Amino acid sequence: MSPLCESYVSADNLDAMEKFYPLHVRICDSCLLVQLPAYVSGEDIFSDYAYFSSYSDSWVAHARRYAEGMIARLGLGPDSLVTEVASNDGYLLQHFLAGGVPVLGVEPAANVAEAAKAKGIRTEVQFLGAGTGADVAGRYGAADLVVANNVLAHVPDIRGFAAGLRALVKDTGLVTLEFPHLLRLVERRQYDTIYHEHYSYLSLLTSSRVLAEAGLKVIDVDELDTHGGSLRLHARPVESAGEEAASVKAVLDTEESAGLHTLAGHEGFARQVLQIKSDLVGFLLDAARQGKSVAGYGAPGKGNTLLNHCGIRSDLLSYTVDRSPVKQGQFLPGTHIPIYAPERLAQTRPDYVLVLPWNLRAEISKQLEYVRSWGGQLVFPIPELEIA
Repeated sequence: MSPLCESYVSADNLDAMEKFYPLHVRICDSCLLVQLPAYVSGEDIFSDYAYFSSYSDSWVAHARRYAEGMIARLGLGPDSLVTEVASNDGYLLQHFLAGGVPVLGVEPAANVAEAAKAKGIRTEVQFLGAGTGADVAGRYGAADLVVANNVLAHVPDIRGFAAGLRALVKDTGLVTLEFPHLLRLVERRQYDTIYHEHYSYLSLLTSSRVLAEAGLKVIDVDELDTHGGSLRLHARPVESAGEEAASVKAVLDTEESAGLHTLAGHEGFARQVLQIKSDLVGFLLDAARQGKSVAGYGAPGKGNTLLNHCGIRSDLLSYTVDRSPVKQGQFLPGTHIPIYAPERLAQTRPDYVLVLPWNLRAEISKQLEYVRSWGGQLVFPIPELEIA
């Protein structure tokens, strides 16, 4: 049982009841889609959202490299259109705009969309489906490039979402999607990326099937390091798709070898999850017995899955810090661990800092180099407990 991972609690509501929902991952024995039941609608979760992409420097840099590469690859210019779905605060489209390419964002969270509009990025506050995709394309025109980063897993109706992507793109255009790869989630024991905001956990096999139903064919795939290991799919309308690159078969073969193309191949993950819980709780209990102080770094959704599953509260993790002002002064859902600005670490000098957004390890390790000045150490819980 777990609260919604982005449902941060204000000080005024600490004594109020919180909603908890089952966090039970299931797999379809027919199509092999790994999924959560939609206990909560997308409208309830994403209409007002606490996640702003621009607070991760490495993610913004990743977006810039992608934008520059696609401008060159597709020859995009002032007569082109790039539409991003789940465009968040404009972290990606700002780079196309700077390159002289017209852009359009489609973002369901009105509060986050305002941040994008402040950057001069046209943004429609909409949830994407077949109908809204056709409506947006009718008003702004079909796009040469449609981008959907880390959103396919966030929609309960992925068929309708895929149909919306097809409606947004030109018949000769390109759609790219990025999402965490189920293969890496299983291999690297990244169970904290399972939360109610992620309705699906995708392989190339299942995502290709979804896109195919909407008339989109995967023609190429890139394997990325982002979010612990992601895929970037390149898809075109079937009418103009052409032959697929060798990379598509290569990734499918890797998935099949790992067992992801069979029901039985998904067994055993629960045992690995229990080991992570045992190691982390054991470390925190030992630290408490020795009188060592432990604080957290970051307040990401994945951290809330980890902390709630492990039953960790402020007696073992006194506080966490986050760069986002939206989260500072709030409390983590379920655990009620307080969130402060990063400066708190230098003020209190904890012996250990538990890094919750482990997917940004390189970036955060550099940011927290000063922790070593008082003998502090960083702790990474995934894929296995490591003190560095």
